[in-house]
Amino acid sequence: MLTAPAESVLAQEPVGTVDAVDLDRYVGRWFEIARFPNRFQRGCAGDVTASYTRRADGRIDVVNRCRAGDGRVTEASGIARVVDPRTSAKLKVRFAPAWLSFLPWVWGDYWIVGLAQDYSWAVVGSPNRDYLWILARTPALEATDYAAALATARASGFDVDRLVPTSQGPTPD
Repeated sequence: MLTAPAESVLAQEPVGTVDAVDLDRYVGRWFEIARFPNRFQRGCAGDVTASYTRRADGRIDVVNRCRAGDGRVTEASGIARVVDPRTSAKLKVRFAPAWLSFLPWVWGDYWIVGLAQDYSWAVVGSPNRDYLWILARTPALEATDYAAALATARASGFDVDRLVPTSQGPTPD
């Protein structure tokens, strides 16, 4: 009798999120430690950061930065909104112009599937498992923290073998 590998079985389960996120603690600057390759970060060679700032209207301003292969720094500004107010762990993010915000496909899923108790690292993915990021408050993670983040992603059914490490150089203050 053949049985499916554990990861295949997990992939059939819906992606879960953390039980609760304190958005006031979550906002700030995050460094990308690793990611699944994706089309909108194709030009990013390294030094990838995401900065989140709370707004008075409850939404979150998002600024993603990276260093392109030619050394230029590129930046994308967007906005996030909480779609699960019970946990604040499911957000939708839009980088398209505001006048397109009525179109549902301009909003991408941003689900916090793992989060260190001290908010030092986070695992962010999409419910279809096409996107995954490991983020940290510092440009590098201790091996034990990285292993914990990987285990969290794997337990959520993500194929962690697809992760590509992000090169982080010296960071300006």
